[in-house]
Parts: sequence; structure tokens; C-alpha cells
Amino acid sequence: MKFTDGNWMVRKGYEIHFPKLIHEVNDEDGQITLYAPCKYLNHRGDTLDGPLLTLKISSPCDDVIRVQTWHYKGGKARYPEFEVLNEKRTGKFEDKEESITFTSGDLTLNVTKEHFAFSFLNSHGLLTDADAKGLSWITGPEDKTYMRAQLRLGVGEHLYGLGERFTPFVKNGQSVDIWNKDGGTSSEQSYKNIPFFLSSKGYGVFVNHPEEVNFELGSETVSRSQFSVEGEYLDYYFINGPSPKEVVSRYTALTGRPALPPAWSFGLWLSTSFTTDYNEETVNYFVDGMAERGIPLSVFHFDCFWMKEFEWSNFLWDHQNFPDPEGMLQRLKDKGLKICVWINPYIAQKSYLFDEGAEKGYLLKRPNGDVWQWDLWQAGMGIVDFTNPDACEWFQQKLKVLLDMGVDSFKTDFGERIPTDVTYFDGSDPQKMHNYYAYKYNKVVFDLLKKEKGEAEAVVFARSATTGGQQFPVHWGGDCDSTYDAMAESLRGGLSLTTSGFGYWSHDIGGFENTATPDVFKRWTAFGLLSSHSRFHGSSSYRVPWNFDEEAVDVARHFTKLKNSLMPYLYEQAVNNSKTGIPVMRSMLLEFPEDPLCETLDRQYMLGDSILVAPIFNDEGIGSFYLPKGKWTHLLTDEIIEGGTWFKDKYDYFSLPLFVRPNTILPIGTSDDKPVYDYTDHVTLRIYQPDEGTRITRKLVDSQGNDIGLVTVKRDGNEIDVDVQGVNNPYHIDIVGEEKITPEDGATSTKIKL
Repeated sequence: MKFTDGNWMVRKGYEIHFPKLIHEVNDEDGQITLYAPCKYLNHRGDTLDGPLLTLKISSPCDDVIRVQTWHYKGGKARYPEFEVLNEKRTGKFEDKEESITFTSGDLTLNVTKEHFAFSFLNSHGLLTDADAKGLSWITGPEDKTYMRAQLRLGVGEHLYGLGERFTPFVKNGQSVDIWNKDGGTSSEQSYKNIPFFLSSKGYGVFVNHPEEVNFELGSETVSRSQFSVEGEYLDYYFINGPSPKEVVSRYTALTGRPALPPAWSFGLWLSTSFTTDYNEETVNYFVDGMAERGIPLSVFHFDCFWMKEFEWSNFLWDHQNFPDPEGMLQRLKDKGLKICVWINPYIAQKSYLFDEGAEKGYLLKRPNGDVWQWDLWQAGMGIVDFTNPDACEWFQQKLKVLLDMGVDSFKTDFGERIPTDVTYFDGSDPQKMHNYYAYKYNKVVFDLLKKEKGEAEAVVFARSATTGGQQFPVHWGGDCDSTYDAMAESLRGGLSLTTSGFGYWSHDIGGFENTATPDVFKRWTAFGLLSSHSRFHGSSSYRVPWNFDEEAVDVARHFTKLKNSLMPYLYEQAVNNSKTGIPVMRSMLLEFPEDPLCETLDRQYMLGDSILVAPIFNDEGIGSFYLPKGKWTHLLTDEIIEGGTWFKDKYDYFSLPLFVRPNTILPIGTSDDKPVYDYTDHVTLRIYQPDEGTRITRKLVDSQGNDIGLVTVKRDGNEIDVDVQGVNNPYHIDIVGEEKITPEDGATSTKIKL
């Protein structure tokens, strides 16, 4: 929200109060409280009248400092609150004559006393600072009040994150309102709003407010990042890196690490699409058609019309089209498939669940006690109140019936258009619940899957989210058009989301709205199958590859098999994500923060720590991409290119810029027809361009996510020493561009001369 009129004036109706000095400091059990009047105290009479801001400085963990600021503390507590790590660490506090310092790990907050200002520093130097305007209490029209914070933006500093945003990847110059909306991918609105941003200087800021937070990132004051909330209280965490990956890791330690999705979820998902006509015969035609064409399929998804029209959600199969749902599901599972069905938290008036939910008080109500209803999406629909434990159990019991039938996962759609003119069972504040509803909704479903399927099998396909939602993977990018423009904006959204702590991201291959050209579909297929999760889905037309052309079939087969063969690598990256929070699909900035040319790249990304992917966004087949310094090797052709510059090249539909970074051990599996298999059985350990004197390692995991082995490679001159621990099966070593050997059974150490 903007409060000023240019650089000198304040907008009409607003008054901004800044702290002028620190009057008093209290130190209590590793936390400090500062009292900052908003005027200078020239005599004792100046202590009368006027606002006094109270600041509390604390640390929940090393390298994270929490700053809480109140004007009035006496307001009624408003819920919900984010579930944030609440440990209390003792910060190192020094009260000097001119300043106060508070240190947590390698991060220090310095506050000057006489003329209020503050700065955040680490051992590398200054991260950011602010003058007195860095904190303020603001009065506005209609007796509304606001709290605002500002931080200095350095020259050349870039900001990222704030959830899944389809606007430019670098957020400088943008005004962003953290408020979930169902706006598609071609707007500034977002399904997944996260009040966290990351700086290229190696720090992050998490604003601990579930309600609407307004960010002005170099947009109101061009040399400042700014965030504000309505009310009398502001709470934010300043997170040190110094690397961007360390910032994201610490942020997810605060707000929750992603669960490890089951390995089967990384395979190809095929959907019925949205408004298409389908029944069991149609489904079998799709599934058998994929098998006949040799395209490995892992999951079949039933979209909305598995339920009868006008009755979403009733969680009952439409028996006109699916007279034997249990038998059908078993027949599909006999073909080796997992099953996903579409759900949402809205209950249409025609659904038999509406009267049941209304009678028991399980639906959101208006302040006058009426059930809240509208006709947008489903006629007369109500919304489940997930603050009511009985409503949660009721909702879960309806879904459990589907799990008992053979369903394995749920596409948890919607959850963004949550009204604020309602009352909640537990008294939650509707403004705070608007975004937080997505967290409650997905948690209810994910918890059921963990209980019924086991923790190792739980996975959803979610659209809406807020802070903490990364704990319930997987998320997809929402409704996009079937064009190259939409493909690029989808990628921007995915990179913004994973920079905001989400480990996994998917999108509708070929686009959702309308129908892609064969050219777009084939290029999007390569992109989709080189994302963490991959799904063919659309709106009004079927998304089976043969509906586009026969070459699309070959492209789908080619990239699906490629992804399955990469599972020993991809699943190791997933295991690492569950432990560190570092996303599987990540921006170039996260992996190469020292390379300034990587700071703005949003048309390429790293799939894990070692594979660079640059999708093609034009009908000429031109791949335009940047490789950081070093010898990069094309994954499919073994062509070696010296990085440190930009490249343009032409690619057919079976290729794209797909490069392995130097000093990489890439395990390649023997199975390309499924994502779940023994990842060490005859595994090929491809070793890419090891530098002289380097020692590189790669963990090996099984399809349940257990660490089972370790590969270590050392290069000394023209000799490479490969040590393999934990692999009982025969394996192969491929020094890419040099030699491929199969060590003797039981051999753990192999020396290879180049």
C-alpha cells in the first residue's frame, strides 16, 4: 500500500509517525525490548502525548532475527497465526553508548539510539539498513491504522519470491498484494501468495502475517523495499544466508519443510481434462492408447465430471458414466496405475452433503447465522469450515470412502475465493483466514492420505497455498493459455514459487485454456517432463499426444522415458529437499549466486543441482540460453561447450538446451518404463568434466527415499579414482567423453586413466 505523494509529501488523509530515538532498553532472557517515542525528548514534558512504539527483538534460531513492533498492544488477539518455529534462542546483546546490537549466529542487528536507524550485517558486511522511516505507525481515512517497514535496496540488488507470481521474475518495481485470488496465469493475481522475499544480496524477509500484506518493492520509494499491514502490530523475520539457498533453507526450517513425495508421483500423469465428455470406455481408450504407443504412464487423473454436474462436491461417482467405479479403479490399478480424483472444498446446494453440512454447522456462515452461499462456480454452493474439527473429520470420512475404493491421491483444486463476510467456528478472523484457508484445506486432505496410505505415499496436486503449504506437495501452476506466452509466464510463476520455499512444481502440459498447436504442445511436453512433476491436462479438449500428431507421440515417449531414467538423480534431489528445503526445480540464481548474469534469468532453470534446462519458446526451434563458466555437457548428445556466455542454437522436437554442469556425478537408471524401480540395479554413474584436484560426491537413494550409498570421485592429473559404497548390484562407470567400464562384481574402488 502506498502512503506518500512523491518523495516529500504524504497522501491526503494519512499521517506517518516515525520513531525518533531509543529511550529505554530492557534485556530479558535473551530478548530485548526497545521503547521508541515518535518525537524527540527535549524536556520531560515531551514524554506526554504522542505515540510510543514498542520493539521486541528475538531469535528463534541462528541467523534469524525477529522484529516485532507495536503501537497499541491491547487489541483483541486475532487468529489464525502461521505455524512458525517458536524456539527461543539467546541472542548476544550489547548495549553501547550510541547503539544496541543483537547478534544471532552470523547475523547482527544494529540500532542507533539518538537518531533512530538500524542495519543488518553479517561477516561479509552490510546486508541492508534503514533510517527512521524503516518503521512507522500510520493513521489513515476511516480511522484505519497501519504498520509499515522499509529496508534499503542496494545498487544492483534484485528481489524475488512472494509466491507463485506470473509477473516478471525480478520483483523490483512491483506492487504486490498478498491475497489469494483465482485469476489465471496471465494476471498479477496469484493462487499462492507467500509473504516472503529473497534478495540477491543473500538475505530474506518473512512477514509473519496471514492476512493481506502489501509489498512495495522499489515501487513507491525506488530505493526501498517496503511492506505494510493494517492494524497496530507488525512482525517480520530477517533471515541471513549468506547464499540464497541457505536463506530458503532457513525459511523452510521456520515454516515447515516439504514432505517427500512418493517416487511414483514423478512419473507421467494423464488427465481426462475438464469439460470433455468421458466415461470408463474413454478412460480405457486413453490408458490403452498410451500403452500401445509405448508412452509410460504412472497416474490417471479424473477431473471434475467424475461427479454429477451441479453436485460438486458430493464425492460420489456419476453412476451414469461410471456404473462400477470400484471395479473400474481396480482394472486401472491392474494396469499398474495410481489414481487421482479432483476435489474442492465447495459444496453445491444440490449435493446431498449440503443439507448435512448446513444442519451440523460444517459450512461457513454469515454474521447473521445464514450459510454463506453464492452461485460462482457451483449453484448455491457453501464452503466447508475447516476451523471446525468435526467438519474436518466429516470431510475426511467422505474422502476415505474414495481411498477405500482405490483412489491414491487428490487434486485439491480451488481454495482461493474465500469470503471475508463470514464467521468461523473457532472465531478466526476472516481477513486472516482468507489466505490461510488454503493451508487448512490442504492439510486436512494431506493428513488423511498420511493416515490411510502411510506417510511415504501421501501426495496431493494442489493449486492454492500460503506460507507452510510447501509441507503438502505437489503444487501446480493453475489455468494458463495454450501459447508460448503462457508457457513462459507459467515458468516465471514456478520459479517464483520454488524461490519461496516450495520444493516441487508442475503445470498443465500444452496449456489449460483452448488447444495448443502441435508445435507448442511438443515443446511444452519437453518442458513438462523436465519439471519436477508432469501432467497432461486441459480444459475443453483431450490432451493425449496422438490428438496433435504422431510426432507428438514420439516426443512424449522420448521425454517420459528420459525422465524415468533420471529417477536415481531426481529422487536423491527430492530426499535432499525434504531435509534442507532447497527446491528440486530452482532458479539459476539459487545455484549460481556469484554469477551476476544469473540474477535475472527466468527462461531457464536448474532441475536439481546439476542439470540445466532451457525450454524453447518459439516456433522456429531456437534455444536461447546462458551457461555459467565451466565445461558443460549436453545430456543427450554429450557435446561439450565452454560456458561463461550466451548461446543460440536450433533444436528439433526431441532435444532442447539440456546441459549437465561440470564436476557432476549423474546416476542413470536402467528402467525407463516406470519411475519406481531399484535405482542401483546396473546403475550407470556418469561423471562429467571433473576438475583437477577436485573431490565430488553423490548420494544414492532407493525408491523409498532411504540413503543407501555414496559415490566419491577424485581426480589427480590424468587419473580418476571412483569409490562406490552401498551398491551390491553390478554398476557401470562412464567418464563422459572418455571411457565407460563395468567394474568387477563387489569392487568399490576403481582407478581410471584418461
